[in-house]
Amino acid sequence: MLNSLKTRLKNSDSAAGRKLFQLLKAIRGVEIPVIKPIHGFFYLQHKMICGAAASLLRIFYWTPLFKSQLANIPGKLYLYSGMPLLLGPLKITMGDYCRLSGHATISGRASGTHQPELVIGNNVDISWQNEIFVGDRIEIGDNVRLAVKVRLVGYPGHPIAPLARARGEPDTDDQVGAIRIENDVWLAAGVTVLGGVTIGAGTVVATGSVVTRDLPPGVLAGGIPATVIKPLGLLPENNNG
Repeated sequence: MLNSLKTRLKNSDSAAGRKLFQLLKAIRGVEIPVIKPIHGFFYLQHKMICGAAASLLRIFYWTPLFKSQLANIPGKLYLYSGMPLLLGPLKITMGDYCRLSGHATISGRASGTHQPELVIGNNVDISWQNEIFVGDRIEIGDNVRLAVKVRLVGYPGHPIAPLARARGEPDTDDQVGAIRIENDVWLAAGVTVLGGVTIGAGTVVATGSVVTRDLPPGVLAGGIPATVIKPLGLLPENNNG
């Protein structure tokens, strides 16, 4: 209703309508003077109150709720910005000293014959807007870093055949693949990893890359599809390989 009135006033042929529109536009743009010492103090108070409330929710609410859905009880989990969205049947095992954004989505394939499994190692960072789709099994090693908007796609969710998609049928078993991210891997912002892929220990995958095949350990990789750009020349001392 308000949008309709705004449109009518904006396109009005009458002088009164146009003046009223300009008046409303001027009111919308009203500002009060900024007094930096006062408003700066209010800003700090706002940050302190919001931070304290977020910490209390994290400690007493989000973290225990999330841990109740895991197969084990990890130590020193830092869960921030709420709780991840958990979808479908899924067994999750998580190591100690992990950091996980509440703006992540973790999904397990519902149409398979067994329960999908997600295994997360120690000291793992899973940043905001990560999407982890577990078709069969996804394994994330120790010290792995998943930057913002990383996607691990172990199953597509829909079949390839158009008629089957139209009927709402699920994806088929041949479309599902396990993913293994070995120790000390860093997936930069916006990386997508498809099913059936292993990324070797210590490898770094550049921003926006799509990993469709295995990558060796200790390299910098990037592109669509991701290929080896150069060796990094320094492998971690301990890896899954």
